[in-house]
Amino acid sequence: MNGKEIVSQIVGSIIDPLVLLIFSIGIFLFTWGLVVFLSQMDNPDGRKIGVQHMLWGIVGVFIMATVFGIINIILETFGLGDPTQLNF
Repeated sequence: MNGKEIVSQIVGSIIDPLVLLIFSIGIFLFTWGLVVFLSQMDNPDGRKIGVQHMLWGIVGVFIMATVFGIINIILETFGLGDPTQLNF
């Protein structure tokens, strides 16, 4: 097994599932924040908590999209394999 195959195995077996998991957590957190925001319309503190959840969900999804892009740039630059593909 050469270095290219090892990197492909690591990316395919460990990194891709982690990125997908954190994407999912970010989307869930955003959705949960939206539910809290809508259910607490009459409570300013509840709305604030909902907005914070939505904001952190968006931040998480943005960070994971950036990580996904950086991984693909590194793989393409060094010719370590095909770009990763997240299968939703």
